Amino acid sequence: MSRPGGHGPLVIAHRGNTAMAPPNTLPAVEGAWRAGADLVEIDVRLSRDEVGVVIHDETVDATTDGGGPVAGLLAEQAAALDGGAWFSPTFASHRVPLLADVAAFVAAHPGTDLLMELKGDYTPAQAAGIVGVLTDAGIADRTIAQTFWPQTLRSLAEAAPDLRRDLLISKEAASNPELLAFCAELGVAGCNPSHEVLLADPGLVGRIHDAGMSVFVWTLNDVDSWARALEWGVDGIITDRPDRLLGWLSASRPVREAPAVV
Repeated sequence: MSRPGGHGPLVIAHRGNTAMAPPNTLPAVEGAWRAGADLVEIDVRLSRDEVGVVIHDETVDATTDGGGPVAGLLAEQAAALDGGAWFSPTFASHRVPLLADVAAFVAAHPGTDLLMELKGDYTPAQAAGIVGVLTDAGIADRTIAQTFWPQTLRSLAEAAPDLRRDLLISKEAASNPELLAFCAELGVAGCNPSHEVLLADPGLVGRIHDAGMSVFVWTLNDVDSWARALEWGVDGIITDRPDRLLGWLSASRPVREAPAVV
């Protein structure tokens, strides 16, 4: 997977455009769209009533005015929390979004698709609930689901076999000599390793490609790492600075066509 015409990797805004807005908030998602990112990446956890909440940590303590685990809150309680004041007083009025909020924004703003990281083990019923939100918004075909949890990928495959699924690759997972066979067994379309994994084994990109899967690398924020990613031949770069990466890619490859997720 790359830009149409082969003009560089997809630009993926990590938790939105977090250089200008708090991560995993609607202003950050909007910032990614305004920057021209091909995809915006968000984190999704389940509330106590099994609704998708857009937040990274297991608890709400670090990035909201609340406390305790996300799984201990009802969705309406999570959505009432201030999700921006910790970042800047400018964002104090912004609440923690639900997946439905982000899905509605993506639906109304073509050009930037969704990379959704599911945190935790999801049952098929829970996965179906998440996919239902995407389907209701009309963006299931513009969404990629990624996760570290194999069981969640299996649940997604059962609930929505047509939804694209990717496996996130940590250093521990990369040490598995049967990694590619495991990815094939899971039926994923992509294996997405960390920068550290590829620094240790840049040949992994070619092996993943040979197995018929794509590669999104995370999380790269400087020119040197972007240049390495191009040399490795990755299909997408997850970054906290989508604006800068887009400018750098534009200078390196002047032709930029409309993005597409396949």
